[in-house]
Amino acid sequence: MTDAVRPATSDAFPRLVADRGILFGGDYNPEQWPREVWREDVELMQRAGVNLVTVGVFSWSTLEPHPGAREWAWLDEILDLLHAHGIAVDLATPTASPPPWMGTLHPETLPVTRDGVRLSPGSRNQFAPSAGVYRAAAVAIARDLAERYASHPAVRMWHVGNEYGQIDFGPEAARAFRTWLRARYGSIDALNEAWSTRVWSQGYRDFDDIVPPRTAPYLLNPAATLDFHRFTSDELRDCFREQRDAIRSVGATQPITTNLMGFFDLVDGWSWAPDLDVVSDDQYPDPALADSSQTIALVQDLTRSLGGGRPWMLMEQAASAVSWRPHNLPKSPARMRLDSLQAVARGADGVCFFQWRQARAGAERFHSSMLPHAGADSDAFRGIERLGADLAKLRGVTGGRVEAPVAILFDWQGWWAAKEPARPTERHRTLEQLERWHAELWRRGIGSDLVRPGADLAGYRAVLVPHSYILEPDAAAALERAAAAGTRIVVGPFSGVADAHGAILQGRSPVPIRDLVGVSGEEWVGLPDSGVALSDGSRAQILAERLRTDGAEVLASYAEGDLAGRPAVTRHGDVWYLGTVTSDALLARVLDQALEGIEGALGTQAVPAGLEAVRRGDALFLLNHADSTAQVAVPEGSEDLLTGHKTGPTAAIAPGEAMVLIERRTK
Repeated sequence: MTDAVRPATSDAFPRLVADRGILFGGDYNPEQWPREVWREDVELMQRAGVNLVTVGVFSWSTLEPHPGAREWAWLDEILDLLHAHGIAVDLATPTASPPPWMGTLHPETLPVTRDGVRLSPGSRNQFAPSAGVYRAAAVAIARDLAERYASHPAVRMWHVGNEYGQIDFGPEAARAFRTWLRARYGSIDALNEAWSTRVWSQGYRDFDDIVPPRTAPYLLNPAATLDFHRFTSDELRDCFREQRDAIRSVGATQPITTNLMGFFDLVDGWSWAPDLDVVSDDQYPDPALADSSQTIALVQDLTRSLGGGRPWMLMEQAASAVSWRPHNLPKSPARMRLDSLQAVARGADGVCFFQWRQARAGAERFHSSMLPHAGADSDAFRGIERLGADLAKLRGVTGGRVEAPVAILFDWQGWWAAKEPARPTERHRTLEQLERWHAELWRRGIGSDLVRPGADLAGYRAVLVPHSYILEPDAAAALERAAAAGTRIVVGPFSGVADAHGAILQGRSPVPIRDLVGVSGEEWVGLPDSGVALSDGSRAQILAERLRTDGAEVLASYAEGDLAGRPAVTRHGDVWYLGTVTSDALLARVLDQALEGIEGALGTQAVPAGLEAVRRGDALFLLNHADSTAQVAVPEGSEDLLTGHKTGPTAAIAPGEAMVLIERRTK
């Protein structure tokens, strides 16, 4: 990437939002409908307040029905129609779903499973990211799209691919993986050393002997599978970069993005984010789960954090039910509205859906949309109209930053390594612990950023480390600097276990931060299903560490069994260490200590159960996910941007409702 290829566009997305307000709309697939429907679509979009639609995501076979063809007429027409009705376009490269002819003529472009089965055309995502024929065709159509439409007044944004997450174990991937390994290690001797291939006689004589981690008789080398994770993310990123650069090469200056998927396994968001002009994400919380509002808040904090705290874009969500779970509960229009306002509260300047008009055929015919099968005379569409009106009223919050005094460490590569089999337990899961710890902040109304290990922690009042399996020296040093500067630190169990290749660090654990936490361990211990009693009356679950104190104060110890008397939870100055998976109550008590004096969005007030409180810029968002009215104290004369009404000294938020308050501040 060079400046000549990619013009400076750091302000392109903020300028688009300044022009349009909060971006509101969804995927639009006019090629699936007769032309007489198009005019109804744009008129209903205007009625709903839609100001941006994504066009072309799955249109490759329509644009290129046979190799080298270019069918532009329908796209010319729809872009002109949208522009005439004041609706901007996020124009997509259609490269997530190649035409069937590509797999038929070039079977090497089809991905191969771990078991060696080459997949067939007939669905979507049917491409091997390393296949040269696919890559060349994707770049060609991206460049041709940009050449034709970069200066079209409707096109205000570019969307490359869709939900990157393909994985391939075939010959194309094998060749690319070897090239990637040569660049990473330089020599086969260096790779053998990094991968510890003397174990199980796995030493390689040459890079050409290496294959992807396909199905094998028994366990695979965890260092090799960790590197294949890294390679897969990098290879997908290269697919994105090639198309992005093709768009830029013809002079396009609009912001370019692609839709990430939160905590998705195959893509390292930290490595991708610098390539995106705005971080975009697809979010589908399950309305059947009681805590889905808390878990999606974590995803939203991650998305915002990937962009360094800048506003982000919710590219996809469901208007009601999805169609891909075994049993699909719908969202009510009120829940859809609350989910959308939650995204704005946590930093989104765009709120979009999949999709505009519900498909009448195909695999997603039961996936809800902004305009359902029943048409505009429906509760669902009236809910969309209400949301559009609400978002228009929140134009003033755009660009605002979310208050986040707490950092939470998370890293894809440590997560990948921590999922390898043959561990003390497979029940200790990184994301489960991350969700538990973040939920404690959610309940307190304390904002948080997710931070990559090794990043600068200056400015945070507290840093939480629920589970960081890999803690490299730079990450340990960053924690030590933060502690020396007065930042409080809480570390969870099974952290600082391995190096960057997944090899276990030698010495008493957690080796990289042993002095920081003031305790050290010699063994990780899987616990019985019933857990083990602790001295505070609670029970340790899943995993424990055989610890001794090296200066730390013991807050809770094991009260029975082989670990009796050993430390379980400790404090060393302003550093807390949890050597086991504690009960929620004990975790809450530890965080009460670590977060003392750190005010949430409601200051020193306790946040009512089920109420989500977030400060973004000058606005206080109050979102009631509970079944009863929540009441909080606010300054007299605070104005609710959604209604224009004044409130205070008490605000009452009805179940399923929201307030966005601008508080009258005394000087």
